Amino acid sequence: MSFTGGKLKLKGGEPLKGSIDKKRKKKKSTAVPVVDTDEPPPQQQDGIESLEGEALQQQHEHTDRRTVAERKYDEIQAKRAAEKTKKMALKSHRERVAEFNAHLASLSEHHDIPKVGPG
Repeated sequence: MSFTGGKLKLKGGEPLKGSIDKKRKKKKSTAVPVVDTDEPPPQQQDGIESLEGEALQQQHEHTDRRTVAERKYDEIQAKRAAEKTKKMALKSHRERVAEFNAHLASLSEHHDIPKVGPG
């Protein structure tokens, strides 16, 4: 049996800690002249906020790498958890204990814990 060596690489995932990445050259950026005013003019500020909002949306879209089925599964799990919480909130602790004791009383003796040892 022969195979190629190396680590298992997952599609689209982030590299694992401790892995060696290739060194990439950094791009040189051109320096923008600094303006002495603290705030940009109102027209530019709205444009900046909209660009920041778009960047945040794009970043959020890229960070979620779940499949459609995984997202749907998580939604259903959250919905079930909410229903369970609502159902548990309807009964008090005393009512739940009484219901559990009634259930135990209805079981046959086969389910009783046998005595062990003298006494």
